[in-house]
Formats: sequence, structure tokens, C-alpha cells
Amino acid sequence: MKTLKITIEFWSEGNLYLARSPELDMVAQGNSLEEAKKNLLEVIEVQFEEMKELGTLDECLLEAGYKSKDEIVESEKEIIGFDKSFVVLEHVA
Repeated sequence: MKTLKITIEFWSEGNLYLARSPELDMVAQGNSLEEAKKNLLEVIEVQFEEMKELGTLDECLLEAGYKSKDEIVESEKEIIGFDKSFVVLEHVA
């Protein structure tokens, strides 16, 4: 059995929490951070099962930048920081 290493971003939107894996571009929501994470892991599991049945899982992981190293599958991409900035929109009403 292989283990997939993912990044999970957490966001709040109103009364809900969003969990997102940027490498896989998958999102789920929940009423708490824990529920959002649990739901995201379930979404990933279901999607991977379907892709495996279709024979597209390895291709999807390669396109997302993942490489297999022994029993760990991890992305060669790494988040190195975040920036929240204001952008002036001069020509937008």
C-alpha cells in the first residue's frame, strides 16, 4: 500500500469551512475544520478509486506533479509561501 502526501489548505466561507488540496485541485466543505478535512479525504478516495478503475490514476498523478518514492507518493511541487495583497483596479467600476 502506498501513501499519498498532500497539502491541505483551509478556508472559511460564511459558516462553512473549505478544505482544498492544491496539488490535486480537489475541494470539500464541512461545518468544522475536521469535517472539511474528513470530507476532502473521502472525495480524494472516491476519485482515486474511479480513476483506478478507468486506468487513469497514474496519468493524473503524473500530471499533478507526483512521483513515487518507495511507498510514498509525493508532489515535486512545494508551496513556499503565501501573499495577501491589495490590487488597485483603476478601470473597473
